[in-house]
Amino acid sequence: MSKNLTPTKAAAAVRHVTGDDRSSPESAARKGPRGKRLAADGTLTAGRRVARVEDNAGAVPAAPAPRRRRSNRRSEQTIENIFAATEKIVLKSGAERISILEVCENAGISRGTFYRYFASQEELLEGFSRHRREQFHRTTAALLESYEDPDQRFVALVHYLHDYLKVGNPRRLFVVAPEFALRFYKRIFHDSAIRFQVLLAPVFEVWDSRLGVKLDSELICDLIIRFVMSEQIIDSQADLDEMPRRIGRLIDALRFGGLTRARR
Repeated sequence: MSKNLTPTKAAAAVRHVTGDDRSSPESAARKGPRGKRLAADGTLTAGRRVARVEDNAGAVPAAPAPRRRRSNRRSEQTIENIFAATEKIVLKSGAERISILEVCENAGISRGTFYRYFASQEELLEGFSRHRREQFHRTTAALLESYEDPDQRFVALVHYLHDYLKVGNPRRLFVVAPEFALRFYKRIFHDSAIRFQVLLAPVFEVWDSRLGVKLDSELICDLIIRFVMSEQIIDSQADLDEMPRRIGRLIDALRFGGLTRARR
């Protein structure tokens, strides 16, 4: 504290800076601590430094400006391009023959950019597999959440699985990259068995109420996934077109068959 500043004046200056100045504002400027100038408008100056003082003691400081996410969006797009190139190459030549150089050429990036995100071919395939699984689950969840009616929700799931097999490339993946495909579907099976139970919880709740029995939702979801996966091995368009109806028959057998046994 400056020698020329008495304790009384120091206390008054502090109260003014903190917004608790109850003294008369007649003075246009006063000396603050350590030779700083405190103007009447509440601006504390010291050389080139200027600090705005809030009029209210309880004022909340302004939130810092949000950081730019441009680089993050660019990174996400780069990863998307890498995965798109990986899928194209895997479906054409298989996972064993994929090369990092070919991925870079198809993705339109340099090798240096590639190694910012993936350290090796194995890490790339692992990331691609995880990306495909999460993409499948996100799309399924977004679709089913738009249906409030439980019966419509279940039908929507069945038709989505049918379209996924028909429009997607799961069978092609089995042909060109069987080992990769088996690892992929082994992981997605366990993920789906859990997630389907959550997504179909409203459906099972209504079915249980209608039938007066508790259905085994875990078993039903397990059988649905196994049924869909078996359809990928059978290379028959006729069988694929029959899949929704067959799943419906399977569920009816589990629902009403269980009801019949319970009533006996």
